[in-house]
Amino acid sequence: MKKIAFAALSVVALAASSNVFAQGKTRAQVYQELIEAQQNGLDYVTDASYPDVSPVFAHQVEQHKEALAAEAAAHRMASESAPTGTMN
Repeated sequence: MKKIAFAALSVVALAASSNVFAQGKTRAQVYQELIEAQQNGLDYVTDASYPDVSPVFAHQVEQHKEALAAEAAAHRMASESAPTGTMN
């Protein structure tokens, strides 16, 4: 009788644990988050420095942020200087 109860309990636990995994993120969602983290310079976080950027990579992160700001400013300038309206 104990074996049947143990088997039933195992089946219930297995079904419950698989349901938890089904509610997680998809592989594509995790991949997209990793891409966004790399673009934002967040891949320089180590286990020892979490949630902050590791001091070893602080200079690289600053350079990356400055490059992103310069790129955004250049894009904004280009969009402002583009002619608006239509030619007839």
